[in-house]
Amino acid sequence: MPGPRGRHASTAVPLALAWAATIVYASLFPFTGWRWPVGLGVAEMLRLPWPQYFIPFDITSNLGGYLPLGLLVALARLRHGAGRWSALAGGVLAGAALSYGLEVSQHLLSQRVPSLLDWLLNSLGALAGALLAVLAALLGLLRGWQATRERWLEGGQSGAVALLLLWPVALLFPTPVPLGLGQVGGALRDWLFVLLLDVPWAQSVTLWLDSAPVPSERLSPLAEGLAVALGLLAPCLLAYAASRRGWRRLGLALGATLLALLATTLSTTLNFGPDHALAWAVPDTLVPMAVGLVLALMLAWLGARAAAALALVAFTGLVMLVHQAPSDPYFAQSLQGWEQGRFIRFHGLAQWLGWLWPYGALAWLLVRLGGTRRV
Repeated sequence: MPGPRGRHASTAVPLALAWAATIVYASLFPFTGWRWPVGLGVAEMLRLPWPQYFIPFDITSNLGGYLPLGLLVALARLRHGAGRWSALAGGVLAGAALSYGLEVSQHLLSQRVPSLLDWLLNSLGALAGALLAVLAALLGLLRGWQATRERWLEGGQSGAVALLLLWPVALLFPTPVPLGLGQVGGALRDWLFVLLLDVPWAQSVTLWLDSAPVPSERLSPLAEGLAVALGLLAPCLLAYAASRRGWRRLGLALGATLLALLATTLSTTLNFGPDHALAWAVPDTLVPMAVGLVLALMLAWLGARAAAALALVAFTGLVMLVHQAPSDPYFAQSLQGWEQGRFIRFHGLAQWLGWLWPYGALAWLLVRLGGTRRV
């Protein structure tokens, strides 16, 4: 919906913030070994050394990692009324400043090595992204995107659009049940246990955390099928809560199903290799997904607030079910590969999205039901 002076709420803003947070995570991971380098003064800290060797994967990841940031920042600037040169400068400066701050911070991490080459590549990536944004504006693609949003969605739904765009990325992280996002309870329990381990007044809490039962038995076929169906139905209802009634909702449901199929296939490929890309496509998964799609198509006539209320129920049921699902050996092996292998730079984005995405959707839905239009 247009704002003051023709400006529009931009989906690029929350997406840029999410991407910047991911870059911070990937650049400072594993967040251990903090120390001040011996004999290094403040002036030396601010200087970045030239690397002694080059790794092709690092070069491409540095370029590719900052391209979306430059693109999103420049798009946000354009959508808020800035000129093309101002948007270009904003995208480049945002990427270059963030990269420089993180490279300097890596001096303090024993497992990370700051690099002038990394900063240059990151800045070039941000420049490429900002140039793409300006090119999109010159070609009229931004006006076309805005017109499409206004046809398909109600005004002021940038938060929902950002969530829906991030959903397939969240699905790339290994899940205990297909489409079963939100299993963050185990990680929270482990972090809280470590945090309170040596705190005298918290001994009863740590004992309770240490003795808390961990799911060991696989979900029943009915419960697993329900989780898969809700994993597809809940995002569809989220889309309905942000869109107008009409035939386009059928397109949203079909598009969500296609994204779920593609993201699950890509996730399986990343985890187990191309030969096993379709290992997930078994009747126990496909039938519940079909049920979720049918339910989504049947509910396409709902009003936005009714869809939001049902989405709250669906997301709540989903996170309750996935927290009852155990982590089987193959799932644990996949996580180890993501955390220790080449996926480490991508690991932060997909892991945190996979853990937190349903809760972000729940928060948006609560605000939506609370009567706030611009969420």
